[in-house]
Amino acid sequence: MSDKRKKVIMDLVSSEFYVPMKEKELAVMLQVSKEDRGELNRILNELLAEGKLSLTKKGKFIKAKYSDKELIGTFISHPKGFGFVEIDGRDEDLYIPENFVNGAFHKDTVKVSLLSGQNGRRQEAQVTEILARGMKQIVGIYDKSNKNYGFVIPDNTKISEDVFVPVERSKGAVSGHKVVCEITDYGKNNRKPEGRVTEILGHVNDPGVDIMSIVKGYELPIEFSEKIMHQAERVANEVSEADMAGRRDLRDVQMVTIDGEDAKDLDDAVSLTRDGALYQLGVHIADVTNYVQENSALDWEARERGTSVYLVDRVIPMLPHKLSNGICSLNAGENRLALSCLMTIDQRGEVISHEIVESVIKVDRRMSYTSVKNILEDQDEAERREYEELVPMFELMRELAGILREKRKKRGSIDFDFPESKIILDKQGHPIEIKPYERNVATKIIEDFMLIANETVAEHFHWMELPFVYRTHDNPDPEKINKLSTFIRNFGYFIKSRQEEIHPKELQKLLAKIEDTPEEALISRLTLRSMKQAKYTIDYTGHFGLACQYYCHFTSPIRRYPDLQIHRIIKEQIRGKLNEKRIDHYNEILPEVAKHSSEMERRADEAERETDKLKKVEFMERHIGEIYEGVISSITAWGVYVELPNTIEGMIHVSMLPGDYFYYDEETYEMVGQATDIRYKLGQTLKVRVNATDKISRTIDFVIPQNWEMEEEERRECNGKE
Repeated sequence: MSDKRKKVIMDLVSSEFYVPMKEKELAVMLQVSKEDRGELNRILNELLAEGKLSLTKKGKFIKAKYSDKELIGTFISHPKGFGFVEIDGRDEDLYIPENFVNGAFHKDTVKVSLLSGQNGRRQEAQVTEILARGMKQIVGIYDKSNKNYGFVIPDNTKISEDVFVPVERSKGAVSGHKVVCEITDYGKNNRKPEGRVTEILGHVNDPGVDIMSIVKGYELPIEFSEKIMHQAERVANEVSEADMAGRRDLRDVQMVTIDGEDAKDLDDAVSLTRDGALYQLGVHIADVTNYVQENSALDWEARERGTSVYLVDRVIPMLPHKLSNGICSLNAGENRLALSCLMTIDQRGEVISHEIVESVIKVDRRMSYTSVKNILEDQDEAERREYEELVPMFELMRELAGILREKRKKRGSIDFDFPESKIILDKQGHPIEIKPYERNVATKIIEDFMLIANETVAEHFHWMELPFVYRTHDNPDPEKINKLSTFIRNFGYFIKSRQEEIHPKELQKLLAKIEDTPEEALISRLTLRSMKQAKYTIDYTGHFGLACQYYCHFTSPIRRYPDLQIHRIIKEQIRGKLNEKRIDHYNEILPEVAKHSSEMERRADEAERETDKLKKVEFMERHIGEIYEGVISSITAWGVYVELPNTIEGMIHVSMLPGDYFYYDEETYEMVGQATDIRYKLGQTLKVRVNATDKISRTIDFVIPQNWEMEEEERRECNGKE
């Protein structure tokens, strides 16, 4: 639909009768209703970002007149004034010297031309035109410098300049308020950007304001519109007989959901039996598309959001709770509509036959990861009695999951086991405990079953040669692999690679060889850094990390739009409705769906990381002066990063390393003392003292205590602990 609307706009601006118009004039010309003005704005910005439209100095839209050779990308600013431009399909960003930024603001879509010079190995370029502004607003702390004006100091440290706000546009904000500020003028030629305060989030120290600042900073949508909520409210609370008609009835099949204790949107259930040497595995996924019709307000909103966002203190859902926690959630004892992937798997883990069917299911029990772990690992008698009728199935699940995992291992699937953080907050939102998130037998069972279902569905639709959304993970950059290969030779390790490609099995073998060695942490992290980022595409270019050719995301339609999108395609194919017209329709819309979903996934990941960092800083504020043992997790020219066992990471600035002047050796990834040849290496264990924290920059500073045993004893005595 979006592509059709783009075509209407492009046909208009390309016609010989077109006179350059502003957005409001275009809205009148195209008879766009007030409710759809936001959608028009989004489409115009997309056309600007794609380089198909450009703006005149008076803000009127015209058709862009660019050659294919001109480069268009996203400007990423740096606090020191220079910046970078990210360009799709180009591995290395372009470096933009300060004198060649030419008024570009962080996240702007810009046109650039290459310069002859280079900053080290990075190609230099200059911004020649700003095609679309990427940031319409910023979040920051208001500072009332004068009775007539104030400034908003951006939270985003990449934005180097404060935003000037006249007092009449401050909405009554006072110094120390966290505010949302709309940018009205982006500034140029040493003139600061200007703006107006649109929302006061509260004082910087008020509970919840810190997280809300990140939410607003990433422009994450919090509320659903009245129209969408009305649509959600009209959805039935129970599955009707009409809904169940024509579906495979699996309500008598023993099945469970297995999730975290606090999960509310249960979108996957599993069933398993064995017939002789063959396993009959069922992965049953909530049929969300039955309630979210294509091109409905619910569908457009879900597509725009792309994903649910899981922040440390809240979930920002892709769909309203009425759906995600209600009729679309596979609650135990309730009739539910599903898409079921029914697989027959042999003793080697091969799927020898499968069916993908529309089904109606009834989950027997809602299980938690902890309960299943207690049953299988701890042999907890009370838990085994309570779930007596399910214990044989859980034991069979562990057996099959082990077979599937071994099969993936044999083909070269790579498993980086870096711990994620589990942050526990009190009622006021303050962190009271931070620890690694536990992976156990139950989490691995669900992971293994979801992986095999995703692979099976992806391969099924690849061979049907139908439009689809795949999850792809491209091969690593050869230059990075060569650099890794050169480095690990220092430790006596080797990896085989052809000119442009390396097989994932080679990296898997490397990780197996380094297990439990002193250099494990170092080489594991460097291997991870050599990998590319997974994304959604319409082409099946394979998944390097999983060492499989076909992969998709099928198992989470409540929280990921690509899953919802392919469910729609699957159902149309099952019902025989994928005619030529519908295939053309999907070929038209899927490239943008894949691209936007990848972008929204990255936005969600960044917001989640930032909220985690914020709470880690707040937690360590209460531990300044304390001494911990950690591992060097990263080294840069400006310092050494150390990760503690609880997943908290802090930095020792290069100037704070004791006893010498240190420099970063790029060849060995070490911090080296010039006079003493003292070396700090990745994976090295260090005692560190918490020196300072900064909630604005979300950083933790460590130092190396010289006499740590004495310091620790003194600190304990001061605290009355001895």
